Amino acid sequence: MANQGETHDVLIAGGGNAALCAAITAAERGARVLIAEAAPKGFRAGNSRHTRNLRTAHEAPTRLLSGRYPVAEYLDDLMRVTAGKTDERLARITIEESAGLAEWMHARGVRFQPAISGTLSLERTNPFFLGGGKAMLNAYYLTARRLGVEVIYDAEVTGLEIETKNGASVFSAARVRHRGFDTRIAARAFVAASGGFQANFDWLEEAWGPAARNFLIRGTPYAKGTVLRLLLDAGFASVAEADQCHAIAIDARGPRFDGGIATRIDSVPFSIMVNREAQRFYDEGEDFWPKRYAIWGRLIAKQPDQIAWSIIDAKAEELFLPPLYPPIRAQSIAGLAEALGLDPAALGATVDAYNAACDAEGPFDPGVLDGRRTHGLTPPKTNWARPIDEPPYIGFPLRPGITFTYLGVRVDESAAVQMADSGRAENIYAAGEIMAGNVLGQGYLGGLGLTIGSVFGRRAGEAAARHARH
Repeated sequence: MANQGETHDVLIAGGGNAALCAAITAAERGARVLIAEAAPKGFRAGNSRHTRNLRTAHEAPTRLLSGRYPVAEYLDDLMRVTAGKTDERLARITIEESAGLAEWMHARGVRFQPAISGTLSLERTNPFFLGGGKAMLNAYYLTARRLGVEVIYDAEVTGLEIETKNGASVFSAARVRHRGFDTRIAARAFVAASGGFQANFDWLEEAWGPAARNFLIRGTPYAKGTVLRLLLDAGFASVAEADQCHAIAIDARGPRFDGGIATRIDSVPFSIMVNREAQRFYDEGEDFWPKRYAIWGRLIAKQPDQIAWSIIDAKAEELFLPPLYPPIRAQSIAGLAEALGLDPAALGATVDAYNAACDAEGPFDPGVLDGRRTHGLTPPKTNWARPIDEPPYIGFPLRPGITFTYLGVRVDESAAVQMADSGRAENIYAAGEIMAGNVLGQGYLGGLGLTIGSVFGRRAGEAAARHARH
């Protein structure tokens, strides 16, 4: 247990990517840092354990990425997926500083693999970690230990001591439940990097109603939103709405928590998606998958019983990453409908209408927006539309998989948390999912969450260390 008589320079709540970026940065600037991670050591690092890549701007091909991905294009992609619901000033900071992240990470032990190719279409935008998120975090924890950062596990921050001094809200200590015992930890600065509230089903139900009970949580079960609630209750400003989140389509057969990337199903662009009535409900080929995969959780959440099915045929099966659970197969559409628990006549009618509307002109190309679309069909499919006519026919049951929630605290350029009124806070900062709603008001770009956490983790660490020194 942390010594209650000590005062650390910087206390960080959370143990994932944003927390470690903050801890390493603060320690490199001479600060004495303590991390309080709510999870046991074996489950440390929250959702960061399940990450694989981050999105970075670059002006020329690199060892890790092909082509170029300039800041202007990156920002345009973000503005389109968020429909402008972003703080453009903070978005620009995120994107501009993303260009140097891979080099910074490599210098602190993170290793990358060469640019990948395939239908994920990320070889130009997203460098992938060698060994995935766990390897990345292990490298960060090793670097942090070498810098003298102290870490305590099974340590949930349950209270914040915030006083008003000279008109400012000033953090002095946190109450922490550490391995079943309550302790008080004093620090000169505090960084909230403890994630969203996605594992708190009562809070999710406040935003979504009873439908939330059918959601699956892709990441850590320890993201209860405790620190976020403490900050909001203390009068700090909020951003984004409680029902906005990173929500994708995942296998309905997956676990309630911690399925991670393994339960994601990437068949959607090459399939038709149907609900319990065997009806299509959205354009499956609207854009490249990394720019659209994060809308499908919300779409399915609005369907009856919060479930849908992705339907493909044999010729589409090799176009996406193999799923964790075996596909459900049948030699006929009627047989597939029965296996999926759908009405055979309804699914047959939907498939027939789709097949008849498919454009036979132009080559099918999963690597580009090929323009092969349906005609006279509502909703349309605007790319990669091919008839579903080659057995065996294949289906995947899908539910909303919540990665992280967007409701968070408002921050400025230094990652300092802002008050809801005209007051100011002096030594309280936030990084990662707990403030990602500043940039992500809605929608998502693949790899952007980790980029936000890395950029603002470093900024929070730097600002907290500076405050502690002075």
